[in-house]
Amino acid sequence: MTIKEARKIVKNYADNTMAPDEEAFFMFTEAMNFLINEEHNPQDMLYLGGVYYEMKRFDLALKYYEMAASYDYDPAYECLGYIWYYGRTGERDFKKAFEYFSKLMDKGDFVATYKVADMYKNGYYVEKDMKTYERIIEELYPKVIKCRNVFDPVPEVSTRLARIRTEQGRIEDAVNLYLYAKDFLAQRIRFNAFFGNLNIMKWLIDDLYELIEFDEDYFDFFDLYYLLKTPHKIVFDYKEESYEIESVMEGDECEVCFNGKWFHNRDDFFKDACIGDVKLTTIYDDLYAFVIIE
Repeated sequence: MTIKEARKIVKNYADNTMAPDEEAFFMFTEAMNFLINEEHNPQDMLYLGGVYYEMKRFDLALKYYEMAASYDYDPAYECLGYIWYYGRTGERDFKKAFEYFSKLMDKGDFVATYKVADMYKNGYYVEKDMKTYERIIEELYPKVIKCRNVFDPVPEVSTRLARIRTEQGRIEDAVNLYLYAKDFLAQRIRFNAFFGNLNIMKWLIDDLYELIEFDEDYFDFFDLYYLLKTPHKIVFDYKEESYEIESVMEGDECEVCFNGKWFHNRDDFFKDACIGDVKLTTIYDDLYAFVIIE
């Protein structure tokens, strides 16, 4: 294998919108490890770690994140902060998480800054301090709202500020923050339906409809997070064809049926539901005429 051949394999893997088969994934990992051994580029290490993180193979994610961090690569510190903050490998270490996030916050990193705020909110490693949490988020919001890249943490900071505004009784401000975050996040999910992004959307929708009444005559794809919590039958159109979604209560939550396939819950539906080989999250903006029929 040459570097040029390896790069081509990696590009083909990244450009593929369908779920990779075992052979394609094997070739991808072989190509990535070849590039890492040949070029020692921490970006490659971080990228491979990120692929494993999305697959929830956190032990391998940790391996490559630590490899990238050994080159003093700033983005790796953020990823390691997440690993230890959430205890992805089975052990939480808030001291390590705080140190990694603080290191980047001091350099002006937006993600690390709101994660440090979260640690003050929750009392993780540091003493719980809601005033410090709110101050950090209030100061961060005017900076992130100028961002235009869909992978910038606009939804993460906006939803945090929305919850602060809700506590302050400023409901209209909170709703506007949620709606802006929803649109921004939907565009991100089109490119990366990572479980973390989908969770943010789910929580956002749940919080939004605690503040406003759900409009059954006008809703969109991501509003299904609200509807699929309870039994419903919904139809929508795509390319002039109609499709039906049904949620049925099983135990404590609803199972979801779409296109002849059952999903254990709304999380699995949003993660895996497809028309043909195309995920619904990729074409969400082309889905229209949503109607509740039951």
